[in-house]
Amino acid sequence: MSEEIKARLLDAALDHVVFDGWSDDAFDSAVRDVAVDPAVASSLYPRKGFDLAVAFHKRGDAEMIDRLNAANLMTMRFRDRVAAGVKYRLEVAADHKEAVRRGSALFSLPQNAAMGAKLVWGTADAIWTTLGDSSEDVNWYTKRATLSAVYGSVVLFWLGDTSEDHEATWAFLDRRIDNVMQFEKFKAQVNDNPMAQKLLAGPNWFLSKIRAPSRMPDPNLPGFMSTRSPK
Repeated sequence: MSEEIKARLLDAALDHVVFDGWSDDAFDSAVRDVAVDPAVASSLYPRKGFDLAVAFHKRGDAEMIDRLNAANLMTMRFRDRVAAGVKYRLEVAADHKEAVRRGSALFSLPQNAAMGAKLVWGTADAIWTTLGDSSEDVNWYTKRATLSAVYGSVVLFWLGDTSEDHEATWAFLDRRIDNVMQFEKFKAQVNDNPMAQKLLAGPNWFLSKIRAPSRMPDPNLPGFMSTRSPK
């Protein structure tokens, strides 16, 4: 029941966010529209408009995951699957572009930047996880950090894109993904270089001890290195 009320409040708020942003005013208007007890609404969204903005972003992630799971991606190159994830994420938000713009402004504020970074990281993690990423070492982090940067830049481009069907955005996305692939190719070349291998022996040993969160050993065991994803 509470999830249904939360969804109804978020749906109602989207009509007001265009004018009031993700604010307490938008939250209060949604509460009146849905005719929910204000005390109940506040218990579901304690930070009111801020929590609605977080819920809106997470809803978009869930819809993106559904699209990725339903799509036939096996015929694509892996870089195109990753690009598809970013494209799907923006497409599910296309009807509420102004709400995304307002959210970007909200999470760019210094006091909200940590949550903004967490949400973008969550989107990148959702894409990699849905595509079956099995990284167990530092690559788990670098993949998500790199995709977070790509996603963030593409969102900003998308918000200002007036081209038909956002064609300019998809071209920009392809260029960014190509940049990432070139970097990955460069890393492979460095790792294959005998001289670089000697120079990087120490750093590589250290990095080899880093584990993805779900694959960390028992923290009580000797040699455990604590590494956590951003909160």
